[in-house]
Amino acid sequence: MASITANFIILLLSISFSVSATLSASIIDDLKSLKPPQDFNSTIMKNCLQNPSLRYCSTSTPMDLDEIFKSTIVASHLCNESKNPNCVDSFPKIDLRSRPNIAPLYLSFNFFWKYCPLSILSIDLSNTSLKSNFPIDVLHCTQIQSLDMNHNELYGDVPTENLSALTNLTVLNLSYNHFSESKISDILFFKKFNSSSFLHSGLIPDHKKFKIKAIVFLVSFPLFVILKVCCLWWLCFRRPDFLPRVFRRKHRFTPATLKAATNGFSRNNLMGKSASVDIYKGILRDGTDVRIEVYGSDNHPQVIEECKVLVQLCHKNLANLLGWCDNRKLRAIVTEWMEGENLESWLMGSSFTPWNYRLRILMGVVEGMFYLQEQWPEVGYDLRTSSIMLCNYNLDPKISRFKVGNQSTSRRRMYRFGLFLLEMMVNRRPQEEFERGEAGFIEYIRMHYPGNLEQLIDPKMEPTRNTIDQAKQAISLGLMCTEVSSNRQPSLEQVYNIVSRAYQSCRVLASHHNHNHYHRRIHADRGKGHRHVQSR
Repeated sequence: MASITANFIILLLSISFSVSATLSASIIDDLKSLKPPQDFNSTIMKNCLQNPSLRYCSTSTPMDLDEIFKSTIVASHLCNESKNPNCVDSFPKIDLRSRPNIAPLYLSFNFFWKYCPLSILSIDLSNTSLKSNFPIDVLHCTQIQSLDMNHNELYGDVPTENLSALTNLTVLNLSYNHFSESKISDILFFKKFNSSSFLHSGLIPDHKKFKIKAIVFLVSFPLFVILKVCCLWWLCFRRPDFLPRVFRRKHRFTPATLKAATNGFSRNNLMGKSASVDIYKGILRDGTDVRIEVYGSDNHPQVIEECKVLVQLCHKNLANLLGWCDNRKLRAIVTEWMEGENLESWLMGSSFTPWNYRLRILMGVVEGMFYLQEQWPEVGYDLRTSSIMLCNYNLDPKISRFKVGNQSTSRRRMYRFGLFLLEMMVNRRPQEEFERGEAGFIEYIRMHYPGNLEQLIDPKMEPTRNTIDQAKQAISLGLMCTEVSSNRQPSLEQVYNIVSRAYQSCRVLASHHNHNHYHRRIHADRGKGHRHVQSR
């Protein structure tokens, strides 16, 4: 009865296998539902008595009759699939080569390989399109003499220890796979197989590929080094602004950096032009607005030497020099870009230039002059209304023209300051408006001072009684400074003290004026409130 049942199940299973590989899931389900017949246990016991070497007989764990039953069914079917001549008497080989549809299914039957029949001597799984790690369950068949897995897509490590346990193995073919490279030549077991067993398997180094890799490395590495050096050269010598600030050459600009800042020195960035210098507005990579003065080659050495000194100046009333470009293709100096206008334009163009604004500008100029005299006596400056820049809405003054190696005396400097002060007070241009230039301008002021003071003072100051007194003192100071040959000319320290006192006095008057204006508004508001209460 048991044999009839088993034969019937084998027949059903054979039919299922032959239909299609797409039925593999149902086959597995059928195997799971199968139960051994009642006399199957006694049959197994008889088999173990007759042949104790059977795998299910030698196991140390209790027998799993369900697994053993399923393995016998699969073994019977696989024997037929492998075209063995007499599956009733022997099962010498498993031959699934070139059968990619069913090979993975049989490999998934772990219970079969666990109880692998001892009669199997050859396993052929070649050209079955296996895509996985090495199917290690196959190695439960430790008695096999031949194992062929060539022309698959197996990958990962080969289980060398498990393979070494196959002492009867004489034929091994793992060629044409994608295993991880391994030093199998150092393992004694693999020495009995020649290299044809591992062709293009990935296990042994491919000398042709190695040569190609070596050639690629020998070519690409020098190219990489050259490219790296070129990039570093480009960063260091052409565009150092891409480097962190700590690695840049301080105060040095390259032509490429300035070209990028001015959009290739475009006409839209050209702010001014003369015979010896072109002035551009630029934006550095960090967003800083700069003024770039490009010089001709004639006065270039002198300009660069001056820059090396001027970059060290640091005062709020001096234009900030950022650096220079000393290149055979481009000679330029770079300063901060100051939004605003110069003092000359402000005096001429503005309709309202009150005395307190002028005095604050004058105070800033004197502070800048005092800093240069104390800290940098070798640095001279061109003190004209056209060279004083007024920055931002506060009209902060900045001296913008300097000359290193100043040869002018202190008397000459005070003369220039006196002339500058008088220009601020009367708003007249000595060179343009007087035939005798500066001398005619000073003579004109002496002619009207102090008797005709109101006609002399710039009417745009809107002078009051207090401002006229301070303006009178300022004109007197300016005339004293222009007396180069007399002993009446004050020192810069005395000028600083006079201007500072006038500036402080002006601030106090302005504060008092604002205070009175505030109280008048409060009193007016209170009056309105009082009248409002009465009306109610």
